[in-house]
Amino acid sequence: MGHGLNLVSTIAVSFGLAMVFGYAAARLRMPPMIGYLLAGIVIGPFTPGFVADVALARELADVGVMLLMFGVGLHFSLGDLLQVRRIAVPGALIQMAAATALGAGTALLWGWSPGAALVLGLALSVASTVVLLRMLESRGALNSGNGHIAVGWLVVQDLAMVLVLVLLPPFAHMHSEGVALALALTIGKVAAFFVLMLVAGRRLLPRLLWFMARTGSRELFTLCVVAAAVGVAYVAAALFEVSFALGAFFAGMMMRESELSHRAAEQSLPLRDAFAVLFFVSVGMLFDPRILLQDPGKLLATAAIVVVGTPLVAMALVLSFRYPLNSALMIGASLAQIGEFSFILAALGTSLGLLPAEGQSLVIAAAILSIALNPLLFSALRPAHAWLTGRSALARRLETSDDPLAALPMSTAERYLSGQVVLVGYGRVGRRIAEALDRHEVPYVVAEENRERVEELRGRNIPAVSGDASQPSVLIQAHIAKAGMLIIATPDTVSVRRMAEIARTLNPGIEIVVRTHDEEEAALLARDAGLTVFYGEKELASTMTRHVLARRGIDAA
Repeated sequence: MGHGLNLVSTIAVSFGLAMVFGYAAARLRMPPMIGYLLAGIVIGPFTPGFVADVALARELADVGVMLLMFGVGLHFSLGDLLQVRRIAVPGALIQMAAATALGAGTALLWGWSPGAALVLGLALSVASTVVLLRMLESRGALNSGNGHIAVGWLVVQDLAMVLVLVLLPPFAHMHSEGVALALALTIGKVAAFFVLMLVAGRRLLPRLLWFMARTGSRELFTLCVVAAAVGVAYVAAALFEVSFALGAFFAGMMMRESELSHRAAEQSLPLRDAFAVLFFVSVGMLFDPRILLQDPGKLLATAAIVVVGTPLVAMALVLSFRYPLNSALMIGASLAQIGEFSFILAALGTSLGLLPAEGQSLVIAAAILSIALNPLLFSALRPAHAWLTGRSALARRLETSDDPLAALPMSTAERYLSGQVVLVGYGRVGRRIAEALDRHEVPYVVAEENRERVEELRGRNIPAVSGDASQPSVLIQAHIAKAGMLIIATPDTVSVRRMAEIARTLNPGIEIVVRTHDEEEAALLARDAGLTVFYGEKELASTMTRHVLARRGIDAA
């Protein structure tokens, strides 16, 4: 009875305070995660008043970790990662190595053991996918080129941290002479589990979802999703000695192969969000506020690595890959915070006896500070970019791409200097427009943020400029001043007005065509900005109607 009462009181107080503090954080335009962590601090053993059952909170948090990792796997897209692999894979790995070295080096200067220093460095090297996704969504930048790079970068970080979580326990318990054997056994078990999931899980889990969907029962479908996540996590731990987190991640990744993956994500979202709240609350309960007074220097050093060191390393890497300054600033801001993986790693390091309790408190404090500052960094991106490019010739050179026509023969280039189409975005929509223009031999220049895609286009002798078309330099490089039409084929409607304003300033008579999926926004753009707007649902309905009428011999024209 006492255990049950403790469980209910812990859950009730955790949810109640998390709701209050989360609401306060949202009103202050900060991520609700800050509120959840603060709620945990209030009911933790290091603050006066009600103290929740820490052991029970940790057990509930384990479920939260599983469901969080399941959600990451469910949204993990290998295709999206491959599109930005040339920058995301080496960039993320080098950035993590540099941040780990900064953190570990600082901890060694404090006199910590090498194991503790390594865990702290790794915990400070990985950003929060949850925080980043919410930041990008709130600014309409999730589907932008820079957004894809940032998400791909964090996917690589997540995969690297999954491997770290697998290798850390054997590393903590091994003797020096058994290092190679223990690592080989661990990697072998992970590989065996991975092969099993690819061979059996990839076929079984999507089929299981389909069978449950055919029953028409929403409860059974949701139960199937949760049972698969927890069940695979248990099998991973019991048979392959792989972490629950890794098992849940692979369960989500295999379920993504199903056509019902979006429904699975939607159905499991409330449960994942609820347990995720308990996870963040339980992390807050482990934080000792006394560290703010006892070791402010250590806290400032830890926070500086996250908010200053990691972003500067990332920005230098992005610029070295010949991406423009605005991309470097966006990636730098995206990585200037730490979150769920840092908490998981710090908790694991503490339980293994590698990381002292002080280290876990430092990680949590650095997370709270960095997550609170992150919205401010994102808000400062555009003013900072304008200030830098306005005052620094170097910044302007870093922003400006090379002329997309420079590599073409003069006779060919002349076709693109007058009356050409400037096509912003070469994604699913832009690619189809470009193919149609090619078929009818209409000259066009592509403006695209993905540098690899630009190089691919240039390899096919298609003029393309790399960068954000909401920056004047990019449209100037696309020769917008003499273009006949500007087609904005990107889903990033936030920057449409800015692009239109620049284009009209440089070429008052140009026609501008845009796309949108919002009926109200389509009306506003057509009325206020004088653009030719194609509303997605309306165009789809018109096409389907013409097909139906044509089948009946009626000319819809």
